[in-house]
Amino acid sequence: MNKFFSHSLKNQFLIAMPHMQGSGFASTVTYVCEHDEKGAMGLVINRPIGIALAEIFEQLKIGSDESPHGFDPIYAGGPVQTDRGFILHANNKHWDSTINITDKISLTTSKDILASIAQDDGPEECLVALGYAGWGAGQLEREISDNYWLTAPANSDIIFRTPTENRLEAAAELLGINLERLSPLSGHA
Repeated sequence: MNKFFSHSLKNQFLIAMPHMQGSGFASTVTYVCEHDEKGAMGLVINRPIGIALAEIFEQLKIGSDESPHGFDPIYAGGPVQTDRGFILHANNKHWDSTINITDKISLTTSKDILASIAQDDGPEECLVALGYAGWGAGQLEREISDNYWLTAPANSDIIFRTPTENRLEAAAELLGINLERLSPLSGHA
């Protein structure tokens, strides 16, 4: 049993504290997809990698040049399994490898959802990421205790409808916080 685990952070945002500059998670918002006594898994939702979804469609030989999602950015979801795709999407269908995170948001890792998106038969709202962020048992709880992260209730508007460059500030605003006013130095009172 994980002595640090007290409640799940599933369907929460992790907002990187300003003193994390220089780390791989500097200025990020991570959506927590799973969290239990064994650890946590999430996707960074505000770090596009400069590749459009159309390039993935072309590489996989699916879809057409006219897909409305062709210009959607691909995100760096985290440092684990960066060669694997993870698709956060609205709960309107299920594909081969879909798990429901909430009654409104699902995560799919199978190729069939990409084919559906390419053919404009997939979810209207989706976020495609390569890789994920993962934490072992108690690791995320320790990082929160050490002031690496703020947590806030997740919001699908921020995930799917807020411009990428505004997601960090929008997530912090859920807590009534202006990140520019926080000190980059960590500490405990």
